[in-house]
Amino acid sequence: MVYKMLVLNIDGTLLQDNGRINKMTREAIEFAQSKDIKVVLATSKNFSAAKRVAKSLKVDSHIVSHQGGFIAKELNKPVYVNKIHEKLTSEITTFLESFSCQIKLVHEKFSIGNKVKLPDNILAKVVFQRANRFTYSEQYVDQLSEKLIENPVSPPKIEAIFDNTAHVADAIKAMEEMYDEVVCIKTDEKKLDIVATGVSKLNGVKYLCEQYGVNRQEVVAIGAGFDDLPLIKWAGLGVAMGNAPDIVRSAANWNTRTNNDNGVAYMVKEHFRKQYKLEFLKKINVLK
Repeated sequence: MVYKMLVLNIDGTLLQDNGRINKMTREAIEFAQSKDIKVVLATSKNFSAAKRVAKSLKVDSHIVSHQGGFIAKELNKPVYVNKIHEKLTSEITTFLESFSCQIKLVHEKFSIGNKVKLPDNILAKVVFQRANRFTYSEQYVDQLSEKLIENPVSPPKIEAIFDNTAHVADAIKAMEEMYDEVVCIKTDEKKLDIVATGVSKLNGVKYLCEQYGVNRQEVVAIGAGFDDLPLIKWAGLGVAMGNAPDIVRSAANWNTRTNNDNGVAYMVKEHFRKQYKLEFLKKINVLK
């Protein structure tokens, strides 16, 4: 099979646990692009954070950010945007404040969250990467719902980190019963992303496949989180990182090494080394 697109998650996939990208991973992405393969980042991160990763890898394709709620090459030129309405954002925020959880409204240009003290063992697992203060503002307030009365926000995504696993299930069940306008995406045992109905990494990638003229069998998707599962199942070649949860690794076509052991580099070099450049395959009429 000739592959035309490589879709990559960021956290737990491209990034090591220390938040850095290994040199071997950078070289692997460069190698894939030298084969004319379209490299696409699909992430739960905000656009600005994802764009910095893309620039460091010299990737200039559209980015599927905010779980698919904001797709763009440049911040002010999105090709797809689907946000949660201001009124609904306020209602969901008030509901989430009934739990002990960190709430973060993740807009494409800024984020605003509540000041909540969570146990260190939870915060250690979920790191909010600090954005460049000149390009992306992060603000924390005592009472988020009160702040929204003065300054309404319509974000592509709402993040919630709970201190109790049972509360995650309770919150999902309640929101599914109350709202048809949003869906809940579990990204960790205690972390939840809330997005507008129809938003997902998978739908974002499908949208770009239509734009680029790529079919699902020509897509390789590599991920490490619960939210990568639908995309990994859908892709022509779904790859799970060695650090991914069991359910993700079981569903994948292929399992690679962990993010700390250069899993992306290993997989890319292994699967693309024998594939000719797409431009060459077109010249010899193997591809249209």
